[in-house]
Amino acid sequence: MKELDIQAIADILSGCTILGTGGGGDPARGLALVKEEIGAGHKFLMIDLDELDDRALACSPYFTGSTAPVPPEREARFDRLPKAREPEAYLAMRALEAYLGEKMAATVSIEYGGMNTAVAMATAARAGIPFVDADAAGRAVPDLQFSTYYVSGLPIYPLGLATRFGETAVLPKVVDDFRAEDMVRALAVVSGGMIATADHPTRARDLKAGAVIRGALSYAQAVGRARREAQEAGRDAIKAILEAGRGRLMFEGTLNADPKWEDREGFLYGEMTIAGTRSYSGSAYRIWFKNENIIAWRDGQVDVTAPDLICVLERTTAKPVNNPHVKKGAEVTVLAFSAPKEWLTPRGLEILVPRFFGFDFEPRRLEEGK
Repeated sequence: MKELDIQAIADILSGCTILGTGGGGDPARGLALVKEEIGAGHKFLMIDLDELDDRALACSPYFTGSTAPVPPEREARFDRLPKAREPEAYLAMRALEAYLGEKMAATVSIEYGGMNTAVAMATAARAGIPFVDADAAGRAVPDLQFSTYYVSGLPIYPLGLATRFGETAVLPKVVDDFRAEDMVRALAVVSGGMIATADHPTRARDLKAGAVIRGALSYAQAVGRARREAQEAGRDAIKAILEAGRGRLMFEGTLNADPKWEDREGFLYGEMTIAGTRSYSGSAYRIWFKNENIIAWRDGQVDVTAPDLICVLERTTAKPVNNPHVKKGAEVTVLAFSAPKEWLTPRGLEILVPRFFGFDFEPRRLEEGK
């Protein structure tokens, strides 16, 4: 176990945002959560899975909802409601603990993202427990069932929920992860677009058996640190990210229009189009997203798809772009990274693939484009 300082945490969140495929929440808000807990004197302790007792219980606290901005008229409906006195994810975990009659020994990040990874870390810090050097997706994902917990056959329930108004609930049992997705998403919609969740209460022995991706936060930290150090030294930050993350440059260009998107059923659906520049001049790129980037086409041909990671960065700063905040005229670079091996199992390839999202073709892996 090791205590992380603010620089190490910032590097992790930077790497998670870069690898977050356009989602996972706002890194500025995530870092603000971290600074609040540090200011309150709470420690950020990262623990390796093997350091946990097999009987230790862990869960994943995070936020579920759309990344679309909430219209003012919709937000006004909540003006009369109180604000939670403690962070929602912390309340959700405490509700889950009360139901189980047992305290958590650690938290686990549910997905990469500037916000959701920070939530798992900050919740652990507030509770005085460590967070595990692991992740349950190795990227950001739109639906609850997109987790390595699901791939390994572990149930999502019981799960705790909390709104920003301080309301809490526990779902002792759901039919499956797909049903949990429908129920939690519905509650998020009527709670201002987001709701905190604490789910997958899991014994460490099951985490160690392959339920999560080991070393995932250390990997993200290496990517975030590579970007920062390259910028500080005046080197090519994109190249540094590719080397640290073992990724590939897919495209460079300029957004020729603001991304088209809609907030539908608690998800952000949309696409962005990029006109090639530099060595990609004359080509066009298109990325379709459901909260996160799922499919990319080059000149009308499928280039790369989930489960591999499609990541859009500002070309000059290597700052990751979160959907749908990139604007027309932005100069961007598209990178891709191979999916963690946990997604390449038969069960993993049943869900995080184009057909699941309604596209009639097989996934195109990064290795196929060599």
